[in-house]
Amino acid sequence: MKPVSKIAEAVRASTTLAVDSLAKQMKADGYDVVGFGTGEPDFQTPENINLAGIEAIRAGKTKYTPSAGIIPLRKAIAEQLKSEGLDYDYTQIVVASGAKHSLFIALSALTDPGDEIILPAPYWVSYYEMIKMTGGVPVVVSAGEDQNFKITAQQLEAAVTNKTKCVIFNNPSNPTGMLYSRDELKALVDVCVKHDLYIIADEIYYKLVYDGLEFTSIASFGDDVKERTLLINGVSKSYAMTGWRVGYCASNKQLAKIMSNYLSHSTGAPSTISQWAAVEAISGPQDTVETMRLEFLKRRDYIVDRINAIPGVSCVKPEGAFYVMMNIEKLIGRTLGSKLIENDDDFAVALLEMALVAVVPCSGFGAKNFVRWSYAASMENIEKGLNRLEKFISE
Repeated sequence: MKPVSKIAEAVRASTTLAVDSLAKQMKADGYDVVGFGTGEPDFQTPENINLAGIEAIRAGKTKYTPSAGIIPLRKAIAEQLKSEGLDYDYTQIVVASGAKHSLFIALSALTDPGDEIILPAPYWVSYYEMIKMTGGVPVVVSAGEDQNFKITAQQLEAAVTNKTKCVIFNNPSNPTGMLYSRDELKALVDVCVKHDLYIIADEIYYKLVYDGLEFTSIASFGDDVKERTLLINGVSKSYAMTGWRVGYCASNKQLAKIMSNYLSHSTGAPSTISQWAAVEAISGPQDTVETMRLEFLKRRDYIVDRINAIPGVSCVKPEGAFYVMMNIEKLIGRTLGSKLIENDDDFAVALLEMALVAVVPCSGFGAKNFVRWSYAASMENIEKGLNRLEKFISE
């Protein structure tokens, strides 16, 4: 038989979903596994949003929609962005099947084979694979814990070549939970404008920011920046709608048309029912967003305090999203539960198999000897998981 696509064959499975899959299999086999792998809020979708989906079904809103999404949803997104100081016409909004899908469509619209895409690390694992899937070359720029996992303008400048097409920024970040300040972002976007680079700005966690810190959208730095920015967002995280699969990209009109054309020949728009539910999420009451944010804040403070009190591990306090990166450097070379820990993958497997706690090794995120915990889990499970971690390390 002829060989399969070299591009497709080189794509690795998602580290996050791989751990979650193993944990779910162990649960199905009767093990009391506590999962901290996927970034999925444990809250139920708010009832007003559920009812909007049900009403869409009853009203017969179950047919095909325009490939870029229904106009009421695109207008609702444009209105929300305008209320936040970003002026987009609804024709500049393209809806896709989740923010992940929007990222893929954005990269597809930009990338020619061999184009370099700068990717700050630690990064969400799917960015790296998506760049390869669209024919691009990932150029990783790393920021360690000593930099609060945030790259500098000097590092970005040094990574730019004549093949650089785009930079991906995720703010607040998955997996680090760190937030770039306005001044830090300004220095970075100045480099992008100087070198005529596109910016993919993944701001899916923008409503989940803590400690009185202020979120700044990259698209807010004037027309020069906005014109070259592909702003990614969606309803999954802020509205506990992960399974509804609705994300969007806001961009200039040329890029919006290209992405719409791409969707028209691939997936089309997301589920019509989900789109009408998303209209209610964005246009309806927003009080549940703050309720969830405050609960995440409480969980963050607990998990950070507990981790930093356990000998052998540590973490910096995240400023947004619902993830924490746990440093396991001091455990490398130790034997835990009869298993020699040589890297973060070893640690994650040992913790799952022996302590029944599922976390994600961060080697797949461009950060060795860290593991990611998601505190989008109940306080009861967080406490149980940390008790097991403490016991696992001490024994």
